[in-house]
Amino acid sequence: MFSVDAVRQIIRISLQPISATRRPLYSSDAEEILLMIACHESTLGRNLRQIGGGPGRGLFQVEPRTMRDNYTNFIDARKDLARQIRQVSGVGNPDEEQLTYNPIFGAIMARIWLYRRPGALPPAHDIQAMAEYAREHYNTTAGAASAEKYLTDYHRLVLAA
Repeated sequence: MFSVDAVRQIIRISLQPISATRRPLYSSDAEEILLMIACHESTLGRNLRQIGGGPGRGLFQVEPRTMRDNYTNFIDARKDLARQIRQVSGVGNPDEEQLTYNPIFGAIMARIWLYRRPGALPPAHDIQAMAEYAREHYNTTAGAASAEKYLTDYHRLVLAA
C-alpha cells in the first residue's frame, strides 16, 4: 500500500512531463481525482488486481481493454504523445503486466481515459463533484461503485489520515 504522499508524487511525476496534448494532463484537479480513484479502486495500492477476479489492474484499477482503447483511439494517432509516455513510464506499447505493476504507466492510462471523457474535471476542492464525476466517467454503469463509496474511501484514506 502506498501513502497518500507517495500516490500524489506518482501522479505528478507521471503527468507533469507530458506536454503533447492540447490541454495539460497534469493539474491539481487531475491529481485530486486520480488520488480519489486510487483510494476507492485499489485502497492506495493494497489490491493491484481487482478483488473477485475482475479485469481492473494496478493502483488505479485500469482495465486492459481501457488501456488498449486509449492506444487504439487516442495515443497511436499522436506520435509525440506515445514517445512521451514511453519516456516517462518506460512502456512503449499496451502491456497488461506494466498496467498492473507500473504505477506511473497506470496513472497515465487513468488520466488519458479521463482526458477523453466529455466535460472538464471538477475542481479539486469539490470532493462531492469529484466523486460523482468518477462514478460517471471512470466506472462503468454496470459497476458496483457509487459516488458515496468514492467519498467514503477518500475521507477514510486522505482526509482522516
